[in-house]
Amino acid sequence: MRIEQLECLAAVTRLGSMRAASEALHMSQPALSETIRNLERELGLTLLDRRRTGATISATGGELLPYIIDVLESVDRLRAAAGDQQRSSRMIRIGTVNAATVPLVTPAMRDFHAAHPTTQVEIVNTQQADIHRLLLDGGLDLGLVNLMDGDDVAPDLETVELFRGRAVLCCRTDSTLAQLPTVSPQQLLTEPFIAMRSGYVMHRYVHRLFRDKPPAFSYSTDGAEMGKLMVAQGLGVTVLPDYSVAGDPLERSGIITYRPLETDDATVILVIQRRRTRHLPTAVRQLQTILLKHAADYRSTHQIP
Repeated sequence: MRIEQLECLAAVTRLGSMRAASEALHMSQPALSETIRNLERELGLTLLDRRRTGATISATGGELLPYIIDVLESVDRLRAAAGDQQRSSRMIRIGTVNAATVPLVTPAMRDFHAAHPTTQVEIVNTQQADIHRLLLDGGLDLGLVNLMDGDDVAPDLETVELFRGRAVLCCRTDSTLAQLPTVSPQQLLTEPFIAMRSGYVMHRYVHRLFRDKPPAFSYSTDGAEMGKLMVAQGLGVTVLPDYSVAGDPLERSGIITYRPLETDDATVILVIQRRRTRHLPTAVRQLQTILLKHAADYRSTHQIP
């Protein structure tokens, strides 16, 4: 039994005649008729009632038709899943708010490229709301976003916690604040401040940190990477998750550093998200596994839960 035989029978039933079915399937009527006869011989049943006025599904064929449709729909799903696998083997798109670049994304990309040298990975740096929308629309395969304790997670996305960090002051090493063991919110008001734009978790966190005494924001920017560059240029200080600063090339070279904040609610959570689906392409699943492994290594190295 071949899928083409079932497709031929379904076409005759759907279109109501051998002629219409042969035109739709781009095959001759004799070839179409012989294909269905071969199926009838194999099953030992008469599937079509053939008359001079045309061919229609027989009573026996009508009883079998739901099963035939189930098979054809399953084949369509298989082909669609195979197409997704093929596309994902060439390109994976991952959205990130940038804060996880240092401890997670960069080493994971090295490992993934070693295992999949022909698969391209596009990293999209954008805000959390955009990542959620693109995940649901199919524009992204995976997303990395930051949350604060108490934040609700999107119910239509599968969310896995990677690790927890602390919000810290990020400043130049020659800043007076860099000489302090910890920094209070009031002390941050003595420096020009580089804020993350609305839509980022650190924007919300800073407003909660300063409460009714916000700093005179000198600048606002998109994402941690630009914020660290502006700090390195001496334009001000900022607040970022510790995992966004520790190990950064600017921090390793001694240009920027970080200090703990004197607050009890500085926890920031990094999570990985993807659309809920039963058919996750293999390459996407393997990239997620690599990201989870590096997150576990980071937690072990930094002794965090």
